[in-house]
Amino acid sequence: MNLIENIRDQIWGNGLITLLLGTGLAYTLRLGFIQLRTVNLIRCEKSNNSGISQLKTVCMSLGTAMGTGNIVGVSAAILEGGAGALFWMWVSAFLGMALVFAENYLSVEYSNDTVKGAAAYIKNGLGSRKLAAVFSVFCVLAAFGMGGMVQVNSASESLLSCININRYWLAAAAFAVILLIVSGGAKRIGAAAAYLLPAASLLYSIVCLAVVFLHRNRLPMVIPDIFCGAFGLKQAAGGICGYAVSVGIRRGIFSNEAGLGSSPALHSAAGSSSPVSQGAWSMAEVLIDMFCCTLTALALLCAGSDISAAFSSILGNNADLFLAAEMNVFALCTVIGWYYCGETSFSYLTGNRYKRLFSVIFAAAASTGAIAAMNTVWTISDIFNGLMAIPNLLALVLLMRKIPKKSLSSDKDSE
Repeated sequence: MNLIENIRDQIWGNGLITLLLGTGLAYTLRLGFIQLRTVNLIRCEKSNNSGISQLKTVCMSLGTAMGTGNIVGVSAAILEGGAGALFWMWVSAFLGMALVFAENYLSVEYSNDTVKGAAAYIKNGLGSRKLAAVFSVFCVLAAFGMGGMVQVNSASESLLSCININRYWLAAAAFAVILLIVSGGAKRIGAAAAYLLPAASLLYSIVCLAVVFLHRNRLPMVIPDIFCGAFGLKQAAGGICGYAVSVGIRRGIFSNEAGLGSSPALHSAAGSSSPVSQGAWSMAEVLIDMFCCTLTALALLCAGSDISAAFSSILGNNADLFLAAEMNVFALCTVIGWYYCGETSFSYLTGNRYKRLFSVIFAAAASTGAIAAMNTVWTISDIFNGLMAIPNLLALVLLMRKIPKKSLSSDKDSE
């Protein structure tokens, strides 16, 4: 195991996993299992002149979650941690729903014209400029890694499996498309995500369901494997259950991003001032994301092969082409959404300067994913994710009492 993997494993050790699960559980209990009231708390609000519509905000935020992690990340989790990893992805998502609610509630409460998102409640809520700056640095690095390079890398690999094209041409095309969209700011990013994401997600879900239905005779074996694998009931050797936990939690967070602090940055683009409504929408996004992750996992487990072979049982020779198209749409939505996260943190660090320069640097960094070694990119992105989560989770723990329980029982939360 090389140095980078050792660093990754140290960061994603028992301490961070316990902090993530513990904070999510604490908010779940404090807010009275708010996850179960997601639909009741959602409100469709009109945008004011300073932000984009709620639909575009949701698509932009969901786009960062509905990335290649739903395909490649889930496949890697099942391969590394077995069927039991899916259970811990469910746990991560359920507790993560409480985390993203808290993140977005606090973001609305503490954001202003100079600082938004997680950095806002760290700086204005905790009163710590230094910790807000540390979080922002890690957020920018995570945007380059998980939000940019990983997505382009995965999309490029899927495309290269279908057509023969020079990687450097792919990198150049990725640079041009990314820069074209992100240079238009939140409105163009939101419009692109709203146009691309719903159709791609629906098509992908339909194909996954078709695969599961075709291999439905395996479901009675797959479901027990998920729960037995989660708790190590079928393993003879030690350590496998613990690895399923680590992989499941890590890949779950990679997909739904709960606890990282990225969601409030994206929702800060909305023209809404309701903390409860913004939190509810973010919970719905985690739920939708985990639904798609579950479909991917079930398709893999039922078909008993990799995702390409699983889809071939439905789409035949068109499976790779379909996957490439889906991967590229998901990847693009994630990249442009994460750009906004990175830009929000970068603007805080630089006093809202050099945005044009950042858009060029981000597009260039993301496009290098087309020519980079995949394993290294994934490992580095795991590191940045973990480093980004630590200051955010500390802030959520310390600000827990700032979310009054009584506000959640009122429909007029933003008065």
